[in-house]
Amino acid sequence: MNRRIILFCFVLFSCFQNSFAQDSTAFHWQVESRRISEGLYELRFQTRIGNHWQLYAPNQSISDISSTELSFTDSSIRPDSVLHASGESHIISNAALGNGSFRIFENEAELIATLRIEGTVPGQLIGTFKFSYGKSNEFYPLNEFPFSVKLEGGVTSRARIKINNLDLNHPVNGCGDEGTSNKSLLVIFLLGFLGGLIALLTPCVFPMIPVTVTFFTKKTEDRKKGIGNALLYGLFIFLIYILITVPFHIAGKAINPEIFNNISTNVWLNLIFFTIFILFALSFFGLFEIGLPSSLANMAGSKSGVSNMAGIFFMAGTLAIVSFSCTGPILGTLLANVATEGPWPLTAGAAGFGLALGLPFGLFALFPNWLHSLPKSGGWMTDVKVVLGFVELALAVKFFTNADNVEQWGIMKREVFIALWAIIGLLIVLYLTGFMRIGHSSPVKKFSPLRIGFILFFGAFTVYLLPALTNSRFANLKLLSGFPPPLSYSIYKHHVLIVRGIKPLRNDYEKALELAQKEHKPILIDFTGWACVNCRRMEEKVWTNQEVDSLMRKEFVVVSLYVDERSKLPATDQTEFKTSSGINKPIVTVGDKWATFQTENFGATSQPQYAIISPDEKVLTKTKYYTPDPADFARWLECGLNAYRK
Repeated sequence: MNRRIILFCFVLFSCFQNSFAQDSTAFHWQVESRRISEGLYELRFQTRIGNHWQLYAPNQSISDISSTELSFTDSSIRPDSVLHASGESHIISNAALGNGSFRIFENEAELIATLRIEGTVPGQLIGTFKFSYGKSNEFYPLNEFPFSVKLEGGVTSRARIKINNLDLNHPVNGCGDEGTSNKSLLVIFLLGFLGGLIALLTPCVFPMIPVTVTFFTKKTEDRKKGIGNALLYGLFIFLIYILITVPFHIAGKAINPEIFNNISTNVWLNLIFFTIFILFALSFFGLFEIGLPSSLANMAGSKSGVSNMAGIFFMAGTLAIVSFSCTGPILGTLLANVATEGPWPLTAGAAGFGLALGLPFGLFALFPNWLHSLPKSGGWMTDVKVVLGFVELALAVKFFTNADNVEQWGIMKREVFIALWAIIGLLIVLYLTGFMRIGHSSPVKKFSPLRIGFILFFGAFTVYLLPALTNSRFANLKLLSGFPPPLSYSIYKHHVLIVRGIKPLRNDYEKALELAQKEHKPILIDFTGWACVNCRRMEEKVWTNQEVDSLMRKEFVVVSLYVDERSKLPATDQTEFKTSSGINKPIVTVGDKWATFQTENFGATSQPQYAIISPDEKVLTKTKYYTPDPADFARWLECGLNAYRK
């Protein structure tokens, strides 16, 4: 094999291994800055090296990878020269890296960079220094060290994050919401239960019901014990699906509280979900099967022969593993769509899913005669999988749309999204009517009432979408409000349905404050996001209400703050903010600023969230979350006005 390929594979493996093996005690970096002249600065990176690690000197090419990199969050800042290093060093050879000679530091090192800053110099410089280290045949390239350092003579950041006047615990009026969840746990639980019922109809699960129930009820002469074992089996299925969400609760205490919101707004995560859902769809179409490792199933299966509680638990685990190719995409769809809400909604959804899967085993054990009423396994289960595959494609389109909306690529405009969903709906109809076959599907010989019902449903859904492709008053999809991109993100330059009355300021809280003081009006803050479904529903179904529109337009200064806006702040507004939880958070993008502003001042990470404050920054009411009832939202606005008049 080519030596270059071997080196590349080694470095790639080292990069992957590094995320698990990095020794956090080996390097303690300190950064200092010094002003040389106008716009010219020197950065010094100093570290002591512990645990016998070796730091690779800068400016070395190691298997086509640079040993160090220095990057900044603003393009006006650039290194004026290569990194210079000082300290005791020597030359080593590393067989794993091709027997080349490399300069390394073992005790301490100082790396010096000279920077050129064009235009206004920021008071706080934020960047990332990447360094490489190793020992023996180990090599860990380009480890990130994010840093923030003050620059002499720089302009202090104008960004205000924490506003001390805002006191959520003592609003002038007590109207508003207590909770922060966009969806109640009960609704999510019921959605999970529905997903579990759908999973029951798949070929991986449905045939197991009579086989397993018969196994328990006939294995022992004691019928009561057999029924008890079957009930315990169903209970363990329920518990297993709850257990898979436990890590989210544990991790949630140690991570940034905005992590769950970032799941819905992070471009790369949405693109990953898009890819996964495409794979799920192809799996449902029969191109391949997605499954957990067979060794895991074999291990669980070997333990399931034990005739006690542990054996029954492993039997339940075996079912969860071997049915993963069918249940995984359905459960994954559910969890991906509620992940923004936090760990408890994840648990609620998984609990509903597990209950729906486990319940039939207990019910059929109690009422074995019901087994005779179950339909026989057959081609109809293939049809269920194929239809689910098309649904997964539709969801994949939604995740790509989230990424496109956040980055504003202009690819997935509103009408493009709707056209793709309409095509998917048409393909489902063609499949169910037998005009199109996929995978191992059988010819349609008989149109059952249920098949006809699904044909009519998806046919009507497709027809319902078609007017939304036009620039007319019929283009408002009220039943799907929030799922397609907003009307403002359209292929038509001026969409006739765009609300022209409410024109909120965008991402400019200070301008809203100035305007409120000038016009003597309270400020209505709208915490929103490009990828926020419920935000679009509020704008399209609630803000358009005549009473709400009149109140917002005439009585308030409205400002929309986008927590997922990825555009960079000017260098003079970039800073590092110490959150109330003690985390030093870089404020680099517009979204960083407003997400932190929301968390620190209004105690929430979900959108939409609405707050009413006075021009002197006093809280007038409790905040309001997703409120689909226009009358309820209007009453809250009136309450805010009354508080302002006090």
